Amino acid sequence: MLSNEKLINVKDMLVKPETDIKLKSYSTQYEGEALNKKDAEKLLEEGRKHLAEIQDELYAHNKYSVLIIFQAMDAAGKDGAVKHIMSGFNPLGVKVYSFKAPNSHELDHDYFWRHQLALPARGEIAIHNRSHYENVLVTKVHPEYVLNENIPGIDSLDKIDKEFWKQRYKQIRRFEKNLSDNGTIILKFFLHVSKKEQKKRFLERIDDPSKNWKFSLSDLKERGFWKDYQKAYEEALSATSTEYAPWFVIPADDKWFARLAIAAVIYRQFGKLNLSYPVVSEQQKEELQKAKLKLMSEEE
Repeated sequence: MLSNEKLINVKDMLVKPETDIKLKSYSTQYEGEALNKKDAEKLLEEGRKHLAEIQDELYAHNKYSVLIIFQAMDAAGKDGAVKHIMSGFNPLGVKVYSFKAPNSHELDHDYFWRHQLALPARGEIAIHNRSHYENVLVTKVHPEYVLNENIPGIDSLDKIDKEFWKQRYKQIRRFEKNLSDNGTIILKFFLHVSKKEQKKRFLERIDDPSKNWKFSLSDLKERGFWKDYQKAYEEALSATSTEYAPWFVIPADDKWFARLAIAAVIYRQFGKLNLSYPVVSEQQKEELQKAKLKLMSEEE
């Protein structure tokens, strides 16, 4: 069912390469009529089983690795998406990394460094909850943070101009192209939540004692830069969605649909890999039969 385009139109969520997008043209809500929350949860459960089977083939195939990136405004549901969708995977083959603001040691390296350390090996899946894209999102809204990187020649805010960002997008495309050329499948998800829905979720976090820990006054401060973040996301997605590392804009006001849509994208992208288990040679088959006979002849 995850492959049913009538239920989930992945093409509508894809940011086409070399296209300047406006997030207002992407809905934050599920606008179809074929699904409801209850049915979507059933489909997601079935989807998790299919994804687990594909993960097993990915590991055995041992040629590809998968990097899944989640970016979003606060309270868009990144943590929940990771938890619900990836729960069907074998944890031995999946690593989840949640990146916070870089520390002094990380700032002494280029901004890709800490993310490179968290890349998946062949046969593995790595999920980056926030990623190297923070360096063209948060830093674009707050360019003063770039000065902490001590980049040669970038010693004042006036040096952080359009050409600076153009070069940084180019660096990201080059970084991802190198990963892709060496067998890493890259899937990037922007969870598109409305300002109204974010307000609702913030209030829930404040009113529910069990969710108080999720809310910080800094979240409210960043909400004040909403328009700036929307513009930064539009520019980043437009400049870095490529054939080898596509961006998908996921409607995130309805968590149940967002999770199902993400699972559908992953399932369909995996389906393009033509994964298979290693072919066993005739000699290996003979050895397996010999091993079987030996095991069967053992005394209990």
